[in-house]
Amino acid sequence: MKYLYRLYQLFAVAPIFILASVITSLTTVIGCVLGNGHIWGYYPGKYWSRLTIALCLLPVKVEGRSNLRKGQSYVFVSNHQGAFDIFLIYGYLNRNFKWMMKTGLRAIPFVGIACSYAHHIFVDKSGPSKIRASYDQAREVLKEGMSLVVFPEGARTFTGHMGVFRRGAFMLSDELQLPVVPLTINGSFDVKPRFRDLYWVFWHPLKLTIHEPIAPIGKGPENIANQMERSYRAIMDGLDPAYQGFVENPDQ
Repeated sequence: MKYLYRLYQLFAVAPIFILASVITSLTTVIGCVLGNGHIWGYYPGKYWSRLTIALCLLPVKVEGRSNLRKGQSYVFVSNHQGAFDIFLIYGYLNRNFKWMMKTGLRAIPFVGIACSYAHHIFVDKSGPSKIRASYDQAREVLKEGMSLVVFPEGARTFTGHMGVFRRGAFMLSDELQLPVVPLTINGSFDVKPRFRDLYWVFWHPLKLTIHEPIAPIGKGPENIANQMERSYRAIMDGLDPAYQGFVENPDQ
């Protein structure tokens, strides 16, 4: 079955995925230039993500959508198991949002330019002023009533386990007094482990758990620490037992 699945990926998934990526990119760019960037910057990517997961025949389970309130802006924070985290959150969170992502992703053909026109936020860590500019952009996005999705680990795991969280997303939520919503992703590491068989996808169910929002308890260091610690604990507790527990990530 493994080799049949690989043949299917080679002759069916790959060409359709490439074509869909080109069409999605062009649709996003043109739509954002001519129309509402919040609409065209979200929906083409959402359906591209759903198509990708469906093409790979991966079952998806989502829990906790009822925890979210219509019209409320959130800062979503998630563990970062692998490349399919993007497809799972984009396709199945069912919430219009902007990503915070590494600036190196600009170089991905078609995807990078689409993300630029969609006004997703590239975090440039080459200097303090660049980092500050990234967070200024994120602040404006949240002030417009949008939500934000951040991987506070800042890098994909090598083991499926979580590393440490950075404070940036929680400082933003504290400044604007927004709820933080932890997201737990299960299965993505098994589908696409980092640096293992780079060109192939492994069949495995995917699960997205949307935890209860963590409201501010005030403003300042105590609130930042509270939201960060509770988010970390919620995400960790939602992981499959095999991946629970801290493991240092040398890429952080």
